[in-house]
Formats: sequence, C-alpha cells, structure tokens
Amino acid sequence: QVQLVESGGGLVQTGGALRLSCAASGSIFSRNVMGWYRQAPGKQREMVATVTTDGTANIDDSVKGRFTISRDNGGNTIFLQMNSLKSEDTAVYYCKLTNYNYMNVRTNDWWGQGTQVTVSS
Repeated sequence: QVQLVESGGGLVQTGGALRLSCAASGSIFSRNVMGWYRQAPGKQREMVATVTTDGTANIDDSVKGRFTISRDNGGNTIFLQMNSLKSEDTAVYYCKLTNYNYMNVRTNDWWGQGTQVTVSS
C-alpha cells in the first residue's frame, strides 16, 4: 500500500500562484514516477507534470513555462509550483505514484484524494 497526502490547493485570483505538495509513504519502490494530474468538471483527467526518481521532469505543453515540478532529496515528496494561474487551470489536482520493478516494468498506480484549485477572475 502507498499513501499519498496532498496539500496546498485553494482559491487564487487570475495571475496568482499556488504550490501543491504531495508526500508519499508506504511500499514505495526505488524506481517510481510521481506526478500531478487534474480533472476539471465535465472533462477527463489529464496529466500536468511528472518527475522520475532521477529528477527527470515531463511538463504538459498547456502549463509549460508556468508550472514547475520538483522532488525533494529524499525522493518521496513532490511539489508543483503553479505561477500565472488562469481560469482554465481550475480543477481538482491529483497526485499519482507509479512503481516500477527491478526490470523497469510498471507495477502499481496509486492516487491521492485530490486537492481543489480554483482560479477566479
């Protein structure tokens, strides 16, 4: 089992900034990918940004240049710094962890409960 605890969501005005945190605990493999996904009302969940255990980041084009993902030195906490927020960034943001085994084969996906981000104009 893996537990993911998210924090940092809230209400912010257009152009503002928020920082999301996700702390993972439990059965975490040495090879894993953690990331942020979001789901707006009536839309499918989409990837925002991911980061591997070696720090390689992947940022969706829709937020590139505005959002930054990072990982702490211990590797089990990630952050999403969101700047220049737009109304279309309004969504529930979910943290996800994917474990990979020693053969680099994907094994389990774990999701957090989600944190609401609302950007008002």
